[in-house]
Amino acid sequence: MNKRNSLHSELPVIIITTSNQNKRVGGSHFSVILPMPEIKVTPLGAGQDVGRSCILVTIGGKNIMLDCGMHMGYNDERRFPDFEYCTEGNLTEYLDCVIISHFHLDHCGALPYMTEMVGYSGPIYMTQPTKALCPVLLEDMRKVAVEKKGEANFFTASMIRDCMKKVITVALHETCQVDKDLEIKAYYAGHVLGAAMFHIKVGSQSLVYTGDYNMTPDRHLGAAWIDKCRPDLLISESTYATTIRDSKRCRERDFLKKVHDCVDRGGKVLIPVFALGRVQELCILLDTYWDRMNLKVPIYFTLGLAETANKYYRMFITWTNQKIRRTFVHRNMFDFKHIKPFDKAYMDNPGPMVVFATPGMLHAGLSLLIFKKWAPNSNNMVIMPGYCVQGTVGHKILNGAKKVEFENRQSVEVNLAVEYMSFSAHADAKGIMQLIRHCEPKNVMLVHGENAKMEFLKQKIMQEFNINCYKPGNGETALIPVASDLMVEVSLSLLKQTISSTSSSTGVTPQAPTTPALPSLAPTNSEELDSKKRMVLHGVLIMKNNKVRIVSVNEAWGELGVTPHQLRFTERVEIEEVGPIPALTSMLHSLLSQKLGASQVQAVNEYQLSVADTVCINIQDIDHTKTVFISWTHQDEALGSKVLNIIKSNYKKS
Repeated sequence: MNKRNSLHSELPVIIITTSNQNKRVGGSHFSVILPMPEIKVTPLGAGQDVGRSCILVTIGGKNIMLDCGMHMGYNDERRFPDFEYCTEGNLTEYLDCVIISHFHLDHCGALPYMTEMVGYSGPIYMTQPTKALCPVLLEDMRKVAVEKKGEANFFTASMIRDCMKKVITVALHETCQVDKDLEIKAYYAGHVLGAAMFHIKVGSQSLVYTGDYNMTPDRHLGAAWIDKCRPDLLISESTYATTIRDSKRCRERDFLKKVHDCVDRGGKVLIPVFALGRVQELCILLDTYWDRMNLKVPIYFTLGLAETANKYYRMFITWTNQKIRRTFVHRNMFDFKHIKPFDKAYMDNPGPMVVFATPGMLHAGLSLLIFKKWAPNSNNMVIMPGYCVQGTVGHKILNGAKKVEFENRQSVEVNLAVEYMSFSAHADAKGIMQLIRHCEPKNVMLVHGENAKMEFLKQKIMQEFNINCYKPGNGETALIPVASDLMVEVSLSLLKQTISSTSSSTGVTPQAPTTPALPSLAPTNSEELDSKKRMVLHGVLIMKNNKVRIVSVNEAWGELGVTPHQLRFTERVEIEEVGPIPALTSMLHSLLSQKLGASQVQAVNEYQLSVADTVCINIQDIDHTKTVFISWTHQDEALGSKVLNIIKSNYKKS
């Protein structure tokens, strides 16, 4: 079956070949491309921006929200998505479901605000680890915003609990039926504990939303993986759209050297991290190094961090990598020998130390407090192990700021060493291209990235894969035209009739079946040559019992109980031939068998012949003149005309 590329044709045109692929006795399956409604995508956040991931998708008439995050760089109304953009009416009536990819606040931070304050009571889907960890991070953020900063118009602790009651959990590789048309399936995304990519299907349309993912395994999580599902659209994060990371071992060696050098000269090292994810990776790395080098410099982590990590990693051990799972029974990799809980009083302690503190972008909390204290001292160092959103203190110092202004007119001189070392669990440019190559989407959309970098990657994707790539900004709507494959069963008798008819009209003799009960589908050399040509299939499309079939007209009449009315064309040819009619019938049989193939011509009786069961030849003696009547249906115009021309050229009366 060759596919038509046009998306605008009014009717599907089915073109078949006689290749053996997909054939089976009793029928054949082919894909037909039909024009379908486009997929509509509007980012309410993460459109040409990192943070506040919230993608509104309309696919097959279903409205789906992908993630519902907050922006870490804003403290006003801009931190939450503009939900009024979705609809002026009720959100619950408008949205069919909400899908949360993982527990990071830029992907789930606005969820209680949307459900409890804006008003949404529909289904929310996420993995079990994400459901367990979301309230932990949401409550931590709420405490910082409300209890420490005194912000109003913020959700409460009870709102977080009520929000999580609406959540439906999905297991990896489990197909979850949202309604009779909409289904979702979760795949392992790496990145952080519980992170998932989602394959969404509505009828024959489909898309994959990656959330944040990592194509490289690390010390505690595996690499992202998904089926070769060939979706109509792949919506991929592009945080590191232009970055190709160096060797992981080189990065780890460089990180350990910088930390060791700093504490050797008596300095303090601050490593801002988020509560779960990179901190486990770096803690395993430092704890192992400290043990190997027999170092006595204290390493601290935010109070409660180890307990939280241990609790959830033990609970969801199946989400970690193979090495962690194998050794967990004998030794808990997260029971650190050299890393102790941190107390705020330790900030003023003399001498070197290493501190892991939350949050990871220096936008609030303990990490920002420690930074303000240690920043003026040039002996100290801050290592940023991941991406920092624009507007955060982390982003400012990574861009060379030597003085940072704060809201209360406070300013801090930045004299400490600032290092950026990407231990981020996001896919780099190579990983994004690897996912596209494996997934084989028909279209790609980039979100969760910076515009200039996304533009570079967009051009690279279009050039390498020859597919369309989109990168809409926040509030912009992208319409992705979709040509959906529809599986169609074609009856074997129609295929044989089409091949026979085409072979007869081109003078090719097809091979006879080896046995009547089980026709041979192996082509002869002549058939193989002919199968390279396109053949137009004339049939009736029947949609019944969730199946689409193409059958011959006669089969359709019988199945639908319709009495046929057939239109036939008849031509008469007078020929000069002496002798009895049976002799003329025999000569015509020999002539047509020679021209069309012996299997195509049958003698009905001594006055009649049949060609391919569709063209009738009747010989009569009228007024001592032999007259040949050739008749055929309008569907067999090509074969009827060919038979007529053969007889005329050999026997026509002069």
